[in-house]
Amino acid sequence: MEQLVQQIAAYKQEIAAFTPANAADLEQYRIKFLGTKGIVKALFGEMKQVPNDRKKEFGQILNEFKQLAEARYEEFEGLKEAAGANHQEIDYTMPEAPHRLGTRHPISVVRNKIIRIFERLGFTIAEGPEIEDDWHNFTALNLPENHPARDMQDTFFISKNPDWLLRTQTSSAQVRVMEQGKLPIRIISPGRVYRNETISARAHCFFHQVEGLYIDENVSFADLKQTLYHFVKELFGENTGIRFRPSYFPFTEPSAEMDISCFICGGTGCSVCKHTGWVEILGCGMVHPKVLANCGIDPEKYTGFAFGMGIERITMLKYQIKDLRLFSENDTRFLEQFEGTV
Repeated sequence: MEQLVQQIAAYKQEIAAFTPANAADLEQYRIKFLGTKGIVKALFGEMKQVPNDRKKEFGQILNEFKQLAEARYEEFEGLKEAAGANHQEIDYTMPEAPHRLGTRHPISVVRNKIIRIFERLGFTIAEGPEIEDDWHNFTALNLPENHPARDMQDTFFISKNPDWLLRTQTSSAQVRVMEQGKLPIRIISPGRVYRNETISARAHCFFHQVEGLYIDENVSFADLKQTLYHFVKELFGENTGIRFRPSYFPFTEPSAEMDISCFICGGTGCSVCKHTGWVEILGCGMVHPKVLANCGIDPEKYTGFAFGMGIERITMLKYQIKDLRLFSENDTRFLEQFEGTV
């Protein structure tokens, strides 16, 4: 221990005589005495060599030495700050660094275009929760108990009895609007939906929809067709071909699928349209009377039409994107291609 005390005394003399000429000298001092491999830490490591009956005495000597080394460093700390200020001179006459503008996600670009088209037709936006109950997601929409969508293999259920789930369609927002009983109704309900599907180039476990609903007296299928004709012409261009095919949905009757001519091949047939010349973009139909009754609307007095489309599908067609997964991978090389569409 005596030898260690003599070393500490010598170090104290060195510290007392230390006067740095610049910030570099001060940094060398810090590393030598206060660094992770410095003298102070090394001396504390020698504590185990000191006899137990003298550990307290040696500990006090060490603490005093450490405080001395730190105090001497702090005396000249302003030297380091002054050196830093000299090297960071700012020219206030220089223009500011330009801020790089970001880009909108292609899903957001198409979503906003769809909304603007229907807003010009008098539709307003209705939104609903992404976690829904059985009534708003299934029962009110006339989906029977044995419908495949009620299977856990197709739907993400959060709890059972009562059933809570991640909504499979934005139609649930339409049900909530209909239950308010404020007629007429002319709304679109954009939002994210979830389905238990294998992720691939053409499918994902979550995607985005826009669904529309119009309820009033004397609404006909002709009103539905004219509304969708206008929508397609506005979004895809005047030369786009349109056709309706009979289909089935539990919440509409009659129901139809709507196709547009494939603008990738011009209707001659390609892999995108499966060599038919047509691409399906949405489903639609007249609101089923039972759905109206479930929501407290008199089906003898009111009629309406509904339609729904996947925004990802519309975006893939509009910008000729062949892999659905690109939308959620956040690859900036992909997203930057849409800079001109903001």
